[in-house]
Amino acid sequence: MKPKQTERQTQIVRTSLTYRTGQFKTNISSLASAITLVGASLFFSQAYADSATVDKDKTANANVLAPTREESIVTRQMALLMDTQHYLNMPLDAKTSRRVLDMYFDNMDADHSIFLASDIDEFRKKYADNLGTMMKKGDLTAAFEIQKRFNQRLKDYYDYSLAQLSKPQNLKRTDTLNTDREKAPYFTSVKEQRTYWDQQLVAQLISLKIAQEEEAEKQAALKADPKLAAGQDLSPPSELDPVDMLKKRFNRKLEQINRLKSDRVLEGILNAALATYDPHSLYFAPVEAMEMNRQTTLQLEGIGVSIRPERGNDDYTRVETLVEGGPASKSGLVRANDRIIGVAQDGQPMVDVVGWPITEVVGLIRGKRGSKVILKLQAKGESPRVITLTRDVIQEEDSGVQDRVINIQRNGKTYKIGVLDIPSFYLNYKARRDGKNYRSVSEDTKKALIDLNNKKVDGLVVDLRGDPGGSLDEVAKMLGFFIKQGPLVQIRDGNGAVSVFNDNDGGAELYKGPMNVLVNLASASASEIFSAAIQDYERGLVLGSTTTGKGTAQVQLDNLAYGQATLTQRKFYRVTGGSTQNKGVVPDIPFVSIYDEEDMGERKAKNPLAWDTIATAPYTREDNLKPLVPQLLTATEARQAKDPQFIYLNTMKAISNETKNRKILSLDIDKRRQEVDAIEAKTLAAENARRKATGLDPYPNWRTYQIALDARSEARAKISEGKRPPLPEEEAFITESGNILIDQILAKKGS
Repeated sequence: MKPKQTERQTQIVRTSLTYRTGQFKTNISSLASAITLVGASLFFSQAYADSATVDKDKTANANVLAPTREESIVTRQMALLMDTQHYLNMPLDAKTSRRVLDMYFDNMDADHSIFLASDIDEFRKKYADNLGTMMKKGDLTAAFEIQKRFNQRLKDYYDYSLAQLSKPQNLKRTDTLNTDREKAPYFTSVKEQRTYWDQQLVAQLISLKIAQEEEAEKQAALKADPKLAAGQDLSPPSELDPVDMLKKRFNRKLEQINRLKSDRVLEGILNAALATYDPHSLYFAPVEAMEMNRQTTLQLEGIGVSIRPERGNDDYTRVETLVEGGPASKSGLVRANDRIIGVAQDGQPMVDVVGWPITEVVGLIRGKRGSKVILKLQAKGESPRVITLTRDVIQEEDSGVQDRVINIQRNGKTYKIGVLDIPSFYLNYKARRDGKNYRSVSEDTKKALIDLNNKKVDGLVVDLRGDPGGSLDEVAKMLGFFIKQGPLVQIRDGNGAVSVFNDNDGGAELYKGPMNVLVNLASASASEIFSAAIQDYERGLVLGSTTTGKGTAQVQLDNLAYGQATLTQRKFYRVTGGSTQNKGVVPDIPFVSIYDEEDMGERKAKNPLAWDTIATAPYTREDNLKPLVPQLLTATEARQAKDPQFIYLNTMKAISNETKNRKILSLDIDKRRQEVDAIEAKTLAAENARRKATGLDPYPNWRTYQIALDARSEARAKISEGKRPPLPEEEAFITESGNILIDQILAKKGS
């Protein structure tokens, strides 16, 4: 089972320190398998101040920030593609250049607190109208000049904050901090800028102080009753006080600025330019391109470990789990809980990574099959040891399609409901192109459906929650398993030409029984094509919350001079003629959304393409389910009103809604404590109400509740992703989907 997004789990970088192989066809004129439908949330790069991912050193002096020849060439390539090949047919002219420059500023300095207004005015006068022309020539002068200025301003910020930390800070101020500065003007003077920096500093100190107080109370509770940890190691965090903690954090940020590589600057300017067109045209330097490729195939290359910051001391990165059959596991030289204190490439000096962000550690360890990486490891209480591993291919057997059966009792009868869990519409393009055996979502689904048919399930729930998309070919094959025949999705290019993907298998259906599809706001792209077609054909009902709204297709460009890119060239439309773009797929029967549309989804993105319509493609509905919706809705609302999990989720949603619009933070620690205490009290009450309703003992206080969450998180982190059991609140969506399906079956029989 894949874990759904409701889980509060410790963040693990689960790359197997790997990347998925997958080369993409790049002929721009070809539609076929070059089109993939992947959610942009998978691909966004790290923010500038946090993104000094280390790759090979391309300059003699790491502190000299200058573009390489390859970076200049790829800038020219990408600028010409934007100018002539994007779906919008929007030239990279002076008007677009001005927008690109502003996007570059905003991406660097989202709250307009680092640059001064004079910086912005200077660069606008110098580059606003001709930035596009410069990019077409491969000239990165503007990007690097602006980045260098930003680096200097960022250093000023950290240096100033460090100096202020050497002085006593008043945590009971009467003023407030405005946290919503996305559209605020840049500061016109250093004085007013530093006033804001002072407010930020106090706000951070207050947050850290309150967190430290709460952690001390948790540790006291653990000391009084060690059984609360449920056998998990819940070591306390660093003993540093908030001031020292911030000093350490700021000094680390300064070090990251000095390690910034030119390819981060390249990504910054190219992605600012691409974001001016739409949110899903993206550029990836080589290290980030590895991450992009990971999303399209379950074949991995790496050493086969999951890593995360060490609990209680995030200076250290430690091994969490080993992937069975991976190089680390096979070597017998790597153990869970080993600290990674140094990394070297074959034939290169060892790099001390103590104190490095985990993204940078991953950047050093990751690499291609057959290459070697040298690790300096240290187990607790032992001397460091150095080992050499050869990166290899790893198969993620438990990360693909999963199927299971749940039993639901109704009126003395047991209904067997099949559940088909689709994590993404994956396909190993490279293996398929090379004529090798390959894994794909359609092949795995075919096996799962045969298994479910053999078990004689009464109905099927297709779970697409959190599914970011994938291959158009695959989603078309998948729909063919459920729909007799007809058009599946319409595709329009920038010139207005429309093509149609059809199911032409002569009416064959691998699964013919009742079904519904479960989606949420994190269901994107190919997931939306699948759920829209099922809804339009009335082959089944769509349940959940409105989907992402990514109705565009990108061509994958992997033959660039440096790195890879995606470029939006087509738009998807339902067989009814309406686009899935921006609007998404609206469920027939809604469930509470665990996400906030203000934080994610196409409707939140900058410069999303608009929703529109084209002509309907001739198709024939396979059922008449819409008339059943009112009675199904009444029945599910009645069940949810009594279900402890849905009551809990709705209560938590209401608590979130109360606090999400708070843009002004008090700088009085006592007021902040009161606010925090109030939220914690409401949250604990919601949790305890759920526990009482499900026969569990309530938590006596907030601390024991937090300890229980930490212990659960630690335990689940040690279970491989595909084998973690679902949490009760996420399984409630599956159970209720099954109940709706039974209602649907009974209503059809009654009619």
